[in-house]
Amino acid sequence: MAEPSLVAAGEEPEERAIEAALRPKNLDDFVGQHRVRKQLSLVLQASRMRGRTADHVLFSGPPGLGKTTLAMIVAAEMNAPLRLSSGPAIQHAGDLAAILSSLSEGEVLFLDEIHRMSRPAEEMLYMAMEDFRVDIVVGKGAGATAIPLELPPFTLVGATTRAGLLPGPLRDRFGFTGHLEFYSVPELELVLRRSAGLLDLKVNSAGFAEIAGRSRGTPRIANRLLRRVRDWALVHGVEQIDARTASAALDMYEVDKKGLDRLDRAVLDALITKFGGGPVGLSTLAIAVGEETETVETVAEPFLVREGLLGRTPRGRIAMAPAWAHMGYAIPSGVFAQEQLDLFEPGAETSEAGDWAPESQ
Repeated sequence: MAEPSLVAAGEEPEERAIEAALRPKNLDDFVGQHRVRKQLSLVLQASRMRGRTADHVLFSGPPGLGKTTLAMIVAAEMNAPLRLSSGPAIQHAGDLAAILSSLSEGEVLFLDEIHRMSRPAEEMLYMAMEDFRVDIVVGKGAGATAIPLELPPFTLVGATTRAGLLPGPLRDRFGFTGHLEFYSVPELELVLRRSAGLLDLKVNSAGFAEIAGRSRGTPRIANRLLRRVRDWALVHGVEQIDARTASAALDMYEVDKKGLDRLDRAVLDALITKFGGGPVGLSTLAIAVGEETETVETVAEPFLVREGLLGRTPRGRIAMAPAWAHMGYAIPSGVFAQEQLDLFEPGAETSEAGDWAPESQ
């Protein structure tokens, strides 16, 4: 198994501590997501004016855009304690009942990856969100008895990277839903300027632009790359980080100008050189790069598709023209021709089954 990439690496405790220190503490300090921030500010202000707990809030969007940070800000803006948990940690209704019964009035409960909760816990959450009550079942069979348990008013903040997996009844019980979008390069530069100030780093405008341009539209990645550039500058005795310093550091960490890392380039290179640009099935492509299928699908593919470098078709994955150019290969004629690739032929196999095979001679 290859080493994890820098842009998708798991964080060590020290890294998590640094990242927590860089989180904005209120909506005024939160950069980007103007629409969600404005709407959320109105919801929280109205709740404070009424003297009531805020409506339940759901944040959706790709990882690293600030869902957890916004949950913390909700608690701070409402001057309420915050309880942190996650969907995978709640596998039984009793787990959820224990958490809910220990909440204090006005407390904010944050459930990360809420779509991964078990179904029994999910169904218990319906009544808790709507009526602030849960029924605890005691006993089994015909002798089972439901004991109602009243809950103090609380605010549930859910976060999910896959909003489509949330059942409708749960999604409808959230009073406010905010979808977070990827950041633009100028917005990421603002994030980096704030982080550099907190880390006491000297970075010029060109240095910020260089790091932001390789950050895949994600503040978490931008902050992580900034810390790696900081390390490179410290070791090499560089006092002020400029574009050349940032470029040299990120090149060493194999993050290229478009933000592609080792895995991304391996996927594109295999797709182009081993399979002629595709179409090729996901499992075959994963074997070719020595990674698990899920890793290629969830880590590499979303960014490559968003950048127009990789296409997902009914018969498999294909390399788009920009991918050929970015990897330094001549773009073959007819690369987009649907009749040549026969991508949308009626009855074509799904992408899972569409493993590549050479055309018959």
